[in-house]
Amino acid sequence: MMNIRFTSLLVSPAILGAIVLGATSAKAEMTSVDTLTQVSQYNQEGKSAQSAVTSVSQLSDVKPTDWAFQALQSLVERYGCTVGYPDKTYRGNRAMTRYEFAAGLNSCMDRVNDLIAASTADMVKKEDLATLRKLQEQFAAELATLRGRVDSLEAKTALLEKQQFSTTTKLAGEVIFAVTQEFNRGVGSQVAFQDRVRLSLNTSFTGKDLLVTRLAAGNAIQFETPGLTTGLQASQFGAGGNNSVSVDWLAYYSSLSDKLKVYIPAFNGLHYDYAPTMSPALDSGDAGRTTLSVFGQRNPIYSIGGGSGLGLNYDIGGGLQLSGGYMAATPNNPTSGNGLFNGGTSFLAQVSYAPTTSPFQLGFTYVNAIKKNGAIFDGNGTITGAIGTTLANTTSNPVKVDAYGISGSFQFNPGLVANAFGSYIKADNFSGVSTDLYTYGLGLALPDFGKKGNLLGLVVGAQPYQASGTLSTPFHVEGFYKYQVNDRISVTPGVIWVTNPTQTAGEKSAIIGTVRTTFTF
Repeated sequence: MMNIRFTSLLVSPAILGAIVLGATSAKAEMTSVDTLTQVSQYNQEGKSAQSAVTSVSQLSDVKPTDWAFQALQSLVERYGCTVGYPDKTYRGNRAMTRYEFAAGLNSCMDRVNDLIAASTADMVKKEDLATLRKLQEQFAAELATLRGRVDSLEAKTALLEKQQFSTTTKLAGEVIFAVTQEFNRGVGSQVAFQDRVRLSLNTSFTGKDLLVTRLAAGNAIQFETPGLTTGLQASQFGAGGNNSVSVDWLAYYSSLSDKLKVYIPAFNGLHYDYAPTMSPALDSGDAGRTTLSVFGQRNPIYSIGGGSGLGLNYDIGGGLQLSGGYMAATPNNPTSGNGLFNGGTSFLAQVSYAPTTSPFQLGFTYVNAIKKNGAIFDGNGTITGAIGTTLANTTSNPVKVDAYGISGSFQFNPGLVANAFGSYIKADNFSGVSTDLYTYGLGLALPDFGKKGNLLGLVVGAQPYQASGTLSTPFHVEGFYKYQVNDRISVTPGVIWVTNPTQTAGEKSAIIGTVRTTFTF
């Protein structure tokens, strides 16, 4: 925390001019500035005692021929006032505020008082004292205000230091209120008011690492209509249903070098926590800041497998990056058929191209997984948290999964970003039955549409579905508009329309309307 003390004088020609002219005209030209910011900046610029200037010759940008040279020499060598900056520059043409002048004047007066107290008053001329006294009278209001503000800052600083939660941990939070309804399929489709809360304790020990401990609670319940796993919304993901608070994510990020980064999830890790998804405008990590649906945020291939394990990112250079990770679904269970290596597992390998100077991103992803229970397209292994149709998630278990995906995006301009993806998934149970699954999608995002922070989005595609001659494709169409009320609150109305949600030809489409309000802090 900053403890402000004024121990040096930053002198510029403006100060000398004010002394000569009596500083009477400055009051009418006072600039509207943030006083505390100016005071803080001034304090930081002049607080290094090791770099204090003791001779004018030390100032790199002051020459003996300068008109103010003798005045500067007198201030430094006669009175011991510091006139330069820690980098041994004077910056004579730099503008200043009246508060800054008052701070410097106060510092120089303190030095004069010290000289008087040390019985060296003979060094101070009467005309100098008269000038300083006159300046003190003219700037009495500013000096009093400055002292009051500094005292107030010191008191607040002491209180913050006493009450601070931690020197290494910061709290980040998100609260979502969502009013949602499925309009077209009947049973279990009443208007619902749901919530989800996430509180993240973000801790850094070295400045290059991050320990995330996230607490979550929520009361979201999905619609009971058969097949509406395709209606999973980001605000419902991980909500729990009864507002019970629990740790829903525990992970550690660290940089082993400038090129190699490591991710270690201890609980509820997912592959998109570390692997780039090539969806920069729509992927918010299932937060309430972009799409309504989970499907609309990224390629569902990243949701195959999850739990605990290890993720790595290696920067090859030129925008190329290699990503790889291993996740175990039940690593905490020491019984037979579970554990870190013998339960449900998943391995991801990816090569991506995303140079910072290019609007284009592209990634190729492969996932190999063993699913012993639960849904294929949900890292948490529960059918209620799955993406895609029920048929695509409940193939005979246990099942071996080989998934191949491609994802990319292109930023046409700052106000238009497009992303697309597609995946083929082969699911084989251990009885020799093979099932082909597909998913693909296209997203359009218009950032800052109508106002800075707003986001207009459209997503079309097919959620993960089982391919068969007798089954229909479930097409997904979603439109939403996030309106940024202020820096901390946004409201997002939108509609999700899914045809053939159970992959049955001729069935009613699912139409879901939602108004989501997101609070962040």
